Amino acid sequence: MRVMQMPFVCFSDREKDPQYWRAQAMQSLQQALKLQKLNTNTARNLIIFLGDGMGVSTVTAARILKGQMAGELGEETQLEMDKFPFVGLSKTYNTDFQVPDSAGTATAFLCGVKTNKGMVGLSAAAIYGNCSSSKGNEVHSILRWAKDAGKSVGFVTTTRVNHATPAASYAHSPNRKWYSDSDMPPEAITQGCKDIAWQLMENIPDIEVILGGGRKYMYPWGTPDVEYPDDPKSNGTRRDEKDLVKLWRGKKNSSKVSQYVWNRSQLLNLDFDSVDYLLGLFEPGELSYELERKNSTDPSLSEMVRSAIKVLQKNPRGYFLLVEAGLIDYAHHEGKATLALHDAVEMDRAVEVAGNLTSEEDTLTVVTADHSHVFTLGGYPYRGNPIFGLASELSDIDGKPYTTILYGNGPGFKLEDGARKNISGIDTTNSSYRFQSAVPLKRETHAGEDVAIFSKGPMAHLLHGVHEQNYIPHVMAYAACIGQNKDHCSAGNVNSFWPA
Repeated sequence: MRVMQMPFVCFSDREKDPQYWRAQAMQSLQQALKLQKLNTNTARNLIIFLGDGMGVSTVTAARILKGQMAGELGEETQLEMDKFPFVGLSKTYNTDFQVPDSAGTATAFLCGVKTNKGMVGLSAAAIYGNCSSSKGNEVHSILRWAKDAGKSVGFVTTTRVNHATPAASYAHSPNRKWYSDSDMPPEAITQGCKDIAWQLMENIPDIEVILGGGRKYMYPWGTPDVEYPDDPKSNGTRRDEKDLVKLWRGKKNSSKVSQYVWNRSQLLNLDFDSVDYLLGLFEPGELSYELERKNSTDPSLSEMVRSAIKVLQKNPRGYFLLVEAGLIDYAHHEGKATLALHDAVEMDRAVEVAGNLTSEEDTLTVVTADHSHVFTLGGYPYRGNPIFGLASELSDIDGKPYTTILYGNGPGFKLEDGARKNISGIDTTNSSYRFQSAVPLKRETHAGEDVAIFSKGPMAHLLHGVHEQNYIPHVMAYAACIGQNKDHCSAGNVNSFWPA
């Protein structure tokens, strides 16, 4: 193995003192001992943060990036989710696939039922792409359970509002890609199935907060987009000629204040105290990556979370909020780890925002992922090595450098004259750089290992070990006494999980 010149690693002198590490461990032990007094309050509010594709390796790399952005070495940094007192693991497989997709996993962690790949809000008894098989196999989400219990509900996403994760909170579709009616086969429409955008407006019409992208799926075919009127790809896609934004407005009680916004300025200038219903559609498709958002009219994820909570918190019965950092997944599929990790750091900012606006006494907050990616970091880099930089040694096979970040497969596989491309002199920190992969694929794939579940607040200790992914919403429902767990609080028995 050829080792590159060893850098001078400037870590704190206190780390050379064994007592520093002993004191740090004792502090952590004292914090752990405090957890013997469990929080068994009833959760008034429920928040679930979903980092799409945010596997454990992504969490680790985001932690290092966050620290290095603050001028630190990075490894010692704490993410907001790292501070949560309880951590478990979630088994992510779909009923029919060992490595899952985001539709089947969303149905699991929102509806409490595992299902097949590619379907949302349906049990595994339904058949992918088969409209008639969906009838009678619908399963409802914790968003619906919360709404039925009188809570306010909402969701925030950096993807389309009719994409897989948010869709599982309100829709029932045998194909996750039936975004609008133009995406559906004629026989499915004839058999009575509805596209996902339509279901957003019809299935649970009184969702208080909807923030994300997907504007083009709400307007009639060919309607010019308000922001990109000269871009045909941004035009409306609906063949039924329905204007779903107009429909949304028309369904609201005239005594309530409903606001539709399509850019960051409009969102941030709202008087949230007077808003009862909020619909924000900030792009025809997905929102901008956080790293590329500087001159965008898109709000950040943390800004959307703050706005959502400001609207939802007015309900004395509390609320349920789903927050998805969906572009972590998009960037990983492209092999663009720089974009993925900056979006993961932004999600962590959003977790901090939510924490500052809520109390652990009455708010259960869960941070998790739907699945992982074949993303890894290795190569024995020195402490504080730039997370997007080169490993500390050259390959002992081809004598070329490689980055600490690599993908198991994806578009980053490159050959020059039949050999691995030499990346010497290439700016691997550039947001457009595709990190090298071992197997050539047009799109990098998901991974099948367990993902983390971080939790704090009432009943957070119930997320404590290795769980099936569909366990998550049942814990949240139990904490809030909603859904099939609505009777145990009034009975005064917090242990009566299942009805007799």
